[in-house]
Amino acid sequence: MTRLQLSVPDDLGAWAKAQALEVQLGGVGEYLAALLARERADANKLARLQAAIDEGRASGISERAAFDHLDDLRAGLRQNADAA
Repeated sequence: MTRLQLSVPDDLGAWAKAQALEVQLGGVGEYLAALLARERADANKLARLQAAIDEGRASGISERAAFDHLDDLRAGLRQNADAA
């Protein structure tokens, strides 16, 4: 495990302690670790989303009308609902 030392202004430190108590974590260190883990998860989600956007852009422009795609999506949703 990596040990980090961090200096923050007094008001921010007090706020972090209060947040750690509110969410019932063992202390500020655990609270900051949870924040970092959440930030990493969010960054990973954003990277996957950007990759999907890039893939979509690279795939080119479809010749089909947008409403044709929507009709196909709706039909698939209906089939999934009927199967459930």
